[in-house]
Amino acid sequence: MEEKILICEDSLEGIFTAVYQVYAWKLDKDHVVFQIGEEGNLRLFAEYITVAPEVEKAEKVISTIIRKMGEEVYWDICCMLASRDPEKGQAVFRTIVTALKTGQGREVLSNVKEPYIQKAFELARNVNCEVHHLYGFLRFAELENGMLYAKIGPKNNVVTLLAPHFADRFPLENFVIHDVVRRIFVLHPAKKGCIVVTGREYDAFQLPGESEEEMYFQALFVEFCHTIAIKERENLTLQRNMLPLRFQEFMVEMGKK
Repeated sequence: MEEKILICEDSLEGIFTAVYQVYAWKLDKDHVVFQIGEEGNLRLFAEYITVAPEVEKAEKVISTIIRKMGEEVYWDICCMLASRDPEKGQAVFRTIVTALKTGQGREVLSNVKEPYIQKAFELARNVNCEVHHLYGFLRFAELENGMLYAKIGPKNNVVTLLAPHFADRFPLENFVIHDVVRRIFVLHPAKKGCIVVTGREYDAFQLPGESEEEMYFQALFVEFCHTIAIKERENLTLQRNMLPLRFQEFMVEMGKK
């Protein structure tokens, strides 16, 4: 049978819309392949279908996932979709199909004998680990206008997964988290929801410099960290294992005197 290759946008809305269309069009799920973006190589005997993201259809898929599989599995699927792995779309699709077909629901990710479920589990675990690392390693600095600013450079697209955690911790603060790799700002106005800024809006977005008080306390903190360090007990290998270099770049206490 001819394969149907669905070309999706690399976003939650894009992939969930494609999932919705598979069921709406009553396609043979065993012969459907999800592709993130355009590829250079085309397959023989395959039909390529571009699926444009639609928020309403994506929301219906989200509702079904939460109802049939639970919020924990939905979180894991969001983590999968944040992965940089190009095969994440297919892994998410097969996970949803398996859960709905077998009725496994909340236990679907425990079925790691299935290759796609194993792949999905690994993607979710990898992204979850990075998110939890950044819960502890992310550092805010105060800007001249009083806003809090944090810069990160994650492997995966986790900035929108991080923002709700800090919005819950600092509901009365104006803050922004900046993913310098993907050129994304997530803004949190005090007492309001988060706003994602990308594309042209990102290019036009201007941030003030750090406040004098912030620079003073940063210098004080770096001095403190160097003062309490015991040179004879320095273990850079252990430090890199506990705190990888990719996180250290954005942490004020790892700055040099």
